[in-house]
Amino acid sequence: MDWYNSVFELIDMRSFSNLWFWIALAVMWSSTSHWVLGVPWDVAQRAHKEEEGQGVIDFEDLVRIYTNRILHIADTSGLLMAGFAFFMLTVLVLMGFVYGQEFAQALFLLGFPMSIVGLLSIITARRIQQNALRGEALFRQLQRHRIITQLIGVVSIFVTAMWGMLQNMTVGVLGG
Repeated sequence: MDWYNSVFELIDMRSFSNLWFWIALAVMWSSTSHWVLGVPWDVAQRAHKEEEGQGVIDFEDLVRIYTNRILHIADTSGLLMAGFAFFMLTVLVLMGFVYGQEFAQALFLLGFPMSIVGLLSIITARRIQQNALRGEALFRQLQRHRIITQLIGVVSIFVTAMWGMLQNMTVGVLGG
């Protein structure tokens, strides 16, 4: 028996059976949950506990900076970015689910939920700016955004895990 073939039978390099894919998925959702609109969640919690002082000022300034940034990008190139995102997601759906490319399936299962989070971020940033939210109301809005993001992440991880297991079992049964 060839040593090289034995190693690569043991370490499958396909997307859903590759440990690095699952690490990337976990890191992506962990980071997305921690950085709410670009603001670290620990900064938001510290400001919420203080209720006034430098922590609250820093928190409100960070939210203002990041919401202005998000809305500027959305207003100046949002249509172009949306068109490109839809194009890429369509290409990934076709390559992955019509032509059976596992790598495209994996990229779609990473990218599609993140596009929903991106849209949610624009909506939240616009709501914060239009209502000029500050203090407790601002914290509650970011907390709501974080919870929805976490729910999207849970559903995404579940769907990805189920699809990945199905792919791994199908390849295992079909032998290749």
